Amino acid sequence: MSPAPRVVPCPRCGTPVPWTPQNRYRPFCSERCKLIDLGEWANERYRVPVAEENREPGREDAPKD
Repeated sequence: MSPAPRVVPCPRCGTPVPWTPQNRYRPFCSERCKLIDLGEWANERYRVPVAEENREPGREDAPKD
């Protein structure tokens, strides 16, 4: 007997989604949710925070503090 597939919530709508190779949209439940999420990234509504380094303006080769 094989174990039951892992089920995760769709990051967009929360619908339970089986995490299997047959689910071509995983971790999303559908192509619609996948494309909505991609659009959010493209419109810069989602962002990955970046820590700014302390450097002198105009000196790209300045050593780190």
